[in-house]
Amino acid sequence: MAEDRTGKSPGWWRIFHEKFVVEERFMSAPARRNLYRTSAALVILGAVMFVVILAGVLQQGGVSAGDEPVRSWLVTLRAEPTTTIMIILAIVFGPVGLPIIVLVVTVAWGLLAKHAWRPILLAGAMLTGVILAQIIGHLVGRHRPPVDLMLFGADSTFSFPSGHVLGACDFLLVTTFLVFSRRSSPRAAVVGFIVAGIGIFFAAASRLYLGYHWLTDALASFSISLVVLGAVIALDTWRTARIPGERVTGTLSKADTSPE
Repeated sequence: MAEDRTGKSPGWWRIFHEKFVVEERFMSAPARRNLYRTSAALVILGAVMFVVILAGVLQQGGVSAGDEPVRSWLVTLRAEPTTTIMIILAIVFGPVGLPIIVLVVTVAWGLLAKHAWRPILLAGAMLTGVILAQIIGHLVGRHRPPVDLMLFGADSTFSFPSGHVLGACDFLLVTTFLVFSRRSSPRAAVVGFIVAGIGIFFAAASRLYLGYHWLTDALASFSISLVVLGAVIALDTWRTARIPGERVTGTLSKADTSPE
């Protein structure tokens, strides 16, 4: 246990308090404005996408017209090795595998990091996604594809949106932002989001391939995740981003940052 300047070990209450000091950071005014603009753009884009997709699903037209052709095409691609891979992906991003991954990441991150703000924000984003998926699923009440085409056991729960895909999107996108928003390399952030996009693609592909969701279920999940990501960016920026000269309330984080 680290000692303070007096040579005494800090008490558990002080350690607990310091852990939950929000990690404020300095940035330029244009950089902070760009973060707010990005968050607003993501929320608007995600909301518009979701409304368009939902309208198509409810009216059984529009973008939902591609659901059956995509399902039929994926059936023709089924083969034993591919099915095994898709089942593994479904387990990893499923209601058992993903929560374990999220729990391990958030707990380990919270314990190892100096401040717990970002892992708490990640946990909040994941919980928000679960709640939204449950509420929307019951309100829309959409049926899944035929049970006889499901390759990993029957599932009679609601189909819209896909909880698997929404969880994967939230975890990969929000984690990528929270990690790379503290780094100065734009190239690293781009690579991070590309990797996140690849993970999202395979999470969605596994659900469609195995016969548990329609294409629009996955697209709706992605659109909801854009809204969640935008909200996380806005909240994180509001609470942590400081322009040089502004008051900083997190004394420990102030010592860890410097004006640009």
